[in-house]
Amino acid sequence: MSEMIEVENVNTPGKTSRVNAAKYANMLQAFEKALPTTAPGLTQSETREAAKPHLSEELFPGGKTCGWWAKTVQLDLEAKGKLVREAAKPLRWHWK
Repeated sequence: MSEMIEVENVNTPGKTSRVNAAKYANMLQAFEKALPTTAPGLTQSETREAAKPHLSEELFPGGKTCGWWAKTVQLDLEAKGKLVREAAKPLRWHWK
């Protein structure tokens, strides 16, 4: 069985979920390479597309499920205070 880790969700404080640790770590690494450290940041779709080239083909064949994982990592990092959600339309994120 795959190793699991707990993640948080900024939209539901106090609630955690368990997810695949290897996929989370790989998406986190892709976020570190893709997201800027300053405004204006990237939108959800821009983040997903910027992260794709940095993902493991073994874990995300053809980019499969990367949208779900990008959202999961974004919500977790935001809940932990590591990402900034800008007050813009559409929403944008960057590192804190």
